[in-house]
Parts: sequence; structure tokens; C-alpha cells
Amino acid sequence: MPASKLSAKDALAKAHALLERVPLIDGHNDLPWLIRRDPNAPGDLAAYDLKRSRRGRETDIPKLRAGRVSAQFWAAFVPTKMPHPARTTLEQIELIRRMNARHADAFLAATSAADVALARKQGKIASFIAVESGVGLENSLDLLSVWHALGVRYVTLCHNETLDWVDSATDEPRHGGLTDFGRAVIREMNRLGLIVDLAHTTAQVMHQTLDLTTVPIAITHANARSLCDHPRNVTDDVLVRLRRNDGIVMATFVPDFISQASRDWDRPFTNQWGARLHGPEIAEAMREHERLHGPCPRATIPQLCDHLEHLVQQAGVDHVGIGSDFFGGVVPQGLENVTCFPALFAALYQRGFSERDLAKIAGGNFLRVFRAVEAATEKR
Repeated sequence: MPASKLSAKDALAKAHALLERVPLIDGHNDLPWLIRRDPNAPGDLAAYDLKRSRRGRETDIPKLRAGRVSAQFWAAFVPTKMPHPARTTLEQIELIRRMNARHADAFLAATSAADVALARKQGKIASFIAVESGVGLENSLDLLSVWHALGVRYVTLCHNETLDWVDSATDEPRHGGLTDFGRAVIREMNRLGLIVDLAHTTAQVMHQTLDLTTVPIAITHANARSLCDHPRNVTDDVLVRLRRNDGIVMATFVPDFISQASRDWDRPFTNQWGARLHGPEIAEAMREHERLHGPCPRATIPQLCDHLEHLVQQAGVDHVGIGSDFFGGVVPQGLENVTCFPALFAALYQRGFSERDLAKIAGGNFLRVFRAVEAATEKR
């Protein structure tokens, strides 16, 4: 699309004005896990004090307001190898519920698409719960109903490891996609009104789910594989299928999913499927790699805009959103925390995106998906 002649200052002013008028929905943020693992007071919401804007912190209430966030999906994330994953998932869900109750002046505990408008009317942020990784099911479909009753509205099928019933994009595939139980998970999520999130899954899982689902799906935090070859990114053949499914892919801020140079620098410290390796020897090897080759290249807002343009070209502008995945790690230049959402929309204005299309990307497209999943459940 032809670039706009807007100055950076005017584009930023337009972005702020747009996000005052239309809802910005961020599809993924890992703040609950950061609170659980806080070194000073793990899991202590009072000590973490989200009402204070602290230097170096990606997400808190003042920053969310400055970033014009209308609705936030919080990940009840559980590592795949965590002992007692079902219990830990419930603990993370409860942490989000306590966070909503403690900060009821800022957060509306949200469970429906309609709650986004209600929260804006009340001057609050719609606060949604998502589960990241079906490891917490412990292979029981019944827990999906429990999660839904507690307010969960989407489930990411897996994380960085393959489960008993679904292949992860960053682990050895064992099932050729979904097992029979995995297919049963999709059907039950459709029945309950839980949005199926295919981030972290293989392309084969994505295709199989698109063949099976009766409602739109989401890929809540991933970019375009054509521009950056990380296995977590989405292939073009999946992107084009989102049009018929009426689903959504939500561009993410993880540098290795944005910048090919960042991905290539980091490649020696990932396994063959792209998952990060850990341990003292890896940390030492990274320091030596930096000494020899310089620091890892930073991803940038223009590079993320390239991904958004590609996602729009392949999936269509009605099927693209934003899922930041702020998780306390390395961030792109210009996207250091949740105050920076307007800067991204300003850059998109300068790329020539129309106000109508940016309103869709900001939140309109996700609301359509959410409503479609709700409506299908109501008809049953």
C-alpha cells in the first residue's frame, strides 16, 4: 500500500485519537506468570502493586492506560514440565481472578465480547482469562468445563513442548498433528464457547483444526513464517485459510518471531525446532557468541509492520489483530512496554493503513471472532 506523508508527530496524535474511539484488544500477556515468579514476593499481588508504574516493568495499570488498552487477555500459563499442572493452572486462573478483584477500580472481570464495551463505558479495562497450554487438562476433557465456569475464554492448545495429544511447533512432532483426544478437545471447546488458540502448534495441527472446527479460531501471538523462519510463525497456506474460517492471527512482539537477523543470531542456542535452550553452559556460550559477533540484533517496529502487511495480504485485513506476548524478556526497539501500542499504530498510519482498517486490527476483528464463538454456543 502507498506510504502516507504524515509526520511521525501527526501519526502518533492520530493513533492516540483512534485508540480513544475504538477498543484496543491485546490478545496475550504473561503478567500472571511474572507475578507468580516475582523474586521479591512470589504471587503476592499487594507487593507487586500494579497501581504503581515501576521502571523496567512491562505491564502495570498506569502503563496499560497510557497505552490505550481497552481489553487484555491474561495468560494463565503453566510450563509443560511443571509438577501438578492441573493444580497450577487453577492457581494461575485464581491469581487473575484475585487481581481483578483487588483492582476492581481499574479492571472489569470480563467473560463476554459485550464486556469490552461495558468496561470502556465504566472507564475500566476489560480483563479476560486465557489458559496457555492444555497440559493442565491432564488428559481430561471435563476440566475444560471447569475452566470455562471460572471465566476462561480461550485456550492455547500447547506451549513449547508436544503433549500426549497435540504436536508443538517447537518440539519433536509425535502425532502427525492431533490425536483422537486432541480432536475431542477441539469439539468440546467449540461446544463450550472456548476460543481455540493455535499459537505454538504445528502447521499440521492448524490445518487439522481448521478442517474440524465449526467456529472461527485464533492464533493469538505469532507472525509470518515467510518473513522470519521461526517455527512459531504461521505459514502462508494457513494464513489464507483464515478467510474461509473467519478467524484471526494476532501479530506478536517477540523479537525472534519478527527479525530474521535476531532469529539467526539466536539459532545456536535453540534446539532443532527453535525452542530456547537453558543452563549455565548456554549462558556462557551466549556471552562468548556476543563477544565474537556483537549483540543480538534488535527487532524494530518497521519490521513488525512488515509482518502486519504480510498478514493482511495473505489472510485479509478482517483477519489480523495484535497479541503482544509481553513476558518479561527481550523486546523490540520502540515496543518496550504496554505504553507503546500507539507507536505501533502510528507507524501503521505512516505505512498507509486506513483508519477503518486500523480499527479492525486494534480490536474489531477479535470482537467478531469472539461474538461468533459465543453465538454458536447459544444456538446449541
